[in-house]
Amino acid sequence: MIIIDRFEEDIAVLETDNGMTEINRFYLPENAQEGDVLINDGEEWIIDHETTEKRRNEMREKLRRLMNND
Repeated sequence: MIIIDRFEEDIAVLETDNGMTEINRFYLPENAQEGDVLINDGEEWIIDHETTEKRRNEMREKLRRLMNND
């Protein structure tokens, strides 16, 4: 899984299964955000909206449980 960790000016820092890597932000979709899950089809980077939303929901649920001590 490849996730956008953060942006540093024109650089996107990506979290991969093999650690962190950087690419020029130019190669990502204009609407890419921190936390988005990405797919590279060999020609372009695509946001995996379904996996991104699922991951965000899981993170919200974990935070909710932590805040409520469940």
